[in-house]
Amino acid sequence: MSSADGREPIVVGVDPDPSKRLALAWAADEADRRGLPVRLVHAQGVPTGGYRTGEARPSWEEWNRTLHEAGAEALKEAVAFVESRRPTVEVSTLLAEGEPAWVLREEARNASLVVVGSWHLSTRREMFTSASVALPLSAHAPCPVVVVPESEHITQEPAYFVVGVDGSPHAAAAVDVAFEEAALRGAVLRALYVWHPPLLGVLDEDAAVRECRRVLSETVAGRTATHPEVELHHEVVRGHPVRVLTEASEHALGLVVGTHGHGGFTGMLLGSVSQGVLHHAHCPVITVPV
Repeated sequence: MSSADGREPIVVGVDPDPSKRLALAWAADEADRRGLPVRLVHAQGVPTGGYRTGEARPSWEEWNRTLHEAGAEALKEAVAFVESRRPTVEVSTLLAEGEPAWVLREEARNASLVVVGSWHLSTRREMFTSASVALPLSAHAPCPVVVVPESEHITQEPAYFVVGVDGSPHAAAAVDVAFEEAALRGAVLRALYVWHPPLLGVLDEDAAVRECRRVLSETVAGRTATHPEVELHHEVVRGHPVRVLTEASEHALGLVVGTHGHGGFTGMLLGSVSQGVLHHAHCPVITVPV
């Protein structure tokens, strides 16, 4: 739902645990920078252990009432948190019934960004637990999705963003978002093309690296004219993309990647690189659809 003046909000999934606030803080700060409203969304999905209280009876009606009350309280606390942190940000709320990933994907239709938290679940839990939202949301949302780890990391000075580049349209869209995020924060931007040599090697490795540099230069060309204030560093790095991007994320403000599937079971959900960095990155990860 857009605001009265047509601005598309930053949608953030609200966790019932009041200690999980890093995603909420990221969304509030981003909304303040962009002059956008925040929409706080809590979805009542399948009951989990966090909702089990001594007062709840084993009937569906009682479970539903308990879930509704817990969700309403979570939203109330989240509103107070945002208003305290960023008093000028306009806030709206939604308490919905349904799986969180589905509810947030529907809200993403009219959002500028969707923000959720992550606890670095194992691949099996992330894919098969109904409470999980990061992977399916990142794979299918029509707007960028920001997954914020619920463990603080130390950023480095000068502050920088990292963007992964591979020459695809998905990477070009990610570069646009990365330049915008770096410009909003006065940060440096590191554009990385990760060259992963094929198993059997190549006849001319120098030529392969030169081609990677050419693709990288073409991908970032023109963006510096749009954002001349952004200091850009671009480099070709040899190694596995997930490992290289994860290492680059250690002290970054954020890591930006495009969503891109390459077939196979995991590819049906999200590209292998995007999925890998969502599990392992130390900083917020922004996945960008084309």
